Amino acid sequence: MFSSLFRYSLLYFCHQHYALHMARHGENIRKRKDGRWEGRYPVFNEEKGKKIYRSVYADSYNGVRKKLEIQRNLLTCTGSDQTGQIEARHILFSNMADEWLSDVKCHKKISTYVKYKTVYKKHIEQLLPKTAVSDISCDFVDMVSGHLSESMRKSVYCVLNQILKYASKKYGITVPALKKYTSTVRKRPVQVFSKIEQKKLVSALNQKTDVYKMAVLLSLFTGLRLGELCALKWSDIDFENKILMVRRTVQRLSMGTSGTVLVETAPKSEYSRREIPLSETAITLLLKFREKKEYIFGDNKPLEPRTLQYHFKKILKEANLQDKNFHMLRHTFSTNCIERGTDVKSLSEMLGHSDVQITLNRYVHPSMETKRQYLNNLSQFYGQIDGQEVGQNC
Repeated sequence: MFSSLFRYSLLYFCHQHYALHMARHGENIRKRKDGRWEGRYPVFNEEKGKKIYRSVYADSYNGVRKKLEIQRNLLTCTGSDQTGQIEARHILFSNMADEWLSDVKCHKKISTYVKYKTVYKKHIEQLLPKTAVSDISCDFVDMVSGHLSESMRKSVYCVLNQILKYASKKYGITVPALKKYTSTVRKRPVQVFSKIEQKKLVSALNQKTDVYKMAVLLSLFTGLRLGELCALKWSDIDFENKILMVRRTVQRLSMGTSGTVLVETAPKSEYSRREIPLSETAITLLLKFREKKEYIFGDNKPLEPRTLQYHFKKILKEANLQDKNFHMLRHTFSTNCIERGTDVKSLSEMLGHSDVQITLNRYVHPSMETKRQYLNNLSQFYGQIDGQEVGQNC
């Protein structure tokens, strides 16, 4: 056993020594501190008027070597070995997509990488096997996503465009961006709980309140997303200043053949890292359930979102309400805020939106009751001008 272990160690050492030796002699390959291998190759930059170096990365020495070989072949087959220039018509979109996904994996959140990879592998890869980067046009968006939902069509457009931008930036080539995708479907106002439904729901939540009912109430009080609620820690609550801090989120991600895994990450965007003031009612509720554990709704790990969704469905049945999506609580919070005079800028920050326009387009849809009240106020105003109620003498 010792002899086998020694031989394995010796072979591994020799392999590493050979790789490092090759990396030091003419191939411009090195092993980085993060464990990845980097290979550099020259290209000509027109703007600077000189040769510059670009890099490829892989998890092994041989992987980098193969990628460098691809780059050299590209330069050679385009006749650009003298200048280092590459034409978009000689770059396969599929090759560029693989490089872009590797870059996303290194520099973006794991949830972002999984989302982009899923969209590409499921809806794009098989339809563009041997297409050049220069051949990608707006027609491809319709070809690839014409049968998909509005939301998925936007995702396909986003992925296609980001791959093209990556190619343009990395190789210094001119690749026109796809025309911005515009929806042909009129956006409907978000669905919210009606006033009657809210009354039934709150009544059920206040009866035999447990930790899951508290989570639903807290969503109605703050507009937190499902993942943000499940990842909430007691250290995120400033009881003295009555502030809730959103610092992380949790979601279950598909890992392909490996199944799914519960992942805790930074919030959805930088704007999602925010502070939300808590009402006295919310503070009292939290103090009632305060315990010496890390997570408010879990123990020493985040609460599984599917568990909270399951209990939410049970609560709806208890309140004799039809099945609803958990996210409707966030919509209801937002609509209630608007109807009670909250300014859009404050609401936008509490929701963690990057732009007030998102809040305006999504949530500022006054109800019929609100519109009727406005017109009743207008009628009273006209009556005051005339000194009598409008319609009094009709």
